[in-house]
Amino acid sequence: MEGVWSEIYGALRAEFADVPDAGEATRILARLFMAMLLGGLIGYQRQASGKAAGLRTHMLVALGSALFVLVPLQAGVPLGDISRVLQGLIAGIGFLGAGAILKHSDEAHIQGLTTAASIWMVAAIGVAAGLGRPVTAVIATVFTLVILQILLRWE
Repeated sequence: MEGVWSEIYGALRAEFADVPDAGEATRILARLFMAMLLGGLIGYQRQASGKAAGLRTHMLVALGSALFVLVPLQAGVPLGDISRVLQGLIAGIGFLGAGAILKHSDEAHIQGLTTAASIWMVAAIGVAAGLGRPVTAVIATVFTLVILQILLRWE
């Protein structure tokens, strides 16, 4: 019976060995948290503006985008091959954003374009965070918030 438990323990240990040390665990936590936080800032602005896609949606899109690039990096996928992951991610986010756009029978009245664009932007910010580019992600978040909040007053 001792051999069975030892085998189970060994299998579980091997299964959860994708984080080799505390440094890598910290890196993963920092990147995912950064994506979630920055997506949440934009999502909060959208929610405060009364938009359908708010805090949770934007946080999940940013977190998912970061995860989609972080996992292949952890697995040792060459950076050039991650471009295929990015292509799929961008196309998928495009479909998600398209779901936020409503065209009314009146030709001139379209709703949700800015929300779709903010979802697309949050995905890009998540990718930047997931690839370990926190300063780029923060700058993009600040620019996005400026566009969404400050430029809204000028329209």
